[in-house]
Amino acid sequence: MTYLFIVNDSPYGNEKPYNALRLAMTLQKDHDAVVNMFFMGDSVVCAMKNQKTPDGFYNIERMIKAVTRKNGGIYLCGTCLDARGMTEDHLIESTKRSTMTELGELTVKADKVLAF
Repeated sequence: MTYLFIVNDSPYGNEKPYNALRLAMTLQKDHDAVVNMFFMGDSVVCAMKNQKTPDGFYNIERMIKAVTRKNGGIYLCGTCLDARGMTEDHLIESTKRSTMTELGELTVKADKVLAF
């Protein structure tokens, strides 16, 4: 089964991105699911590399890398990146600058769409 997660919130302001990534990782591990994630609005900051969090605190960068290691797609709204002054140099490897057109394609291909 193919899942598309649409994530909208900043990485550490609340736990929505954290919970979306937890569920995505669980679906990949326990159900051999295909997972794509589209980050838009403030959530594009989730894909910033070199995140430093306190010991014992979750780290969104590590979680994104875990999803991509299992062939999950991480797509970032290009307009949202531009609005925040983020370039490819700021981003975790294996994440992809994307468009609303591509979000539409991912949506049509997905068996289930979840929004966080």
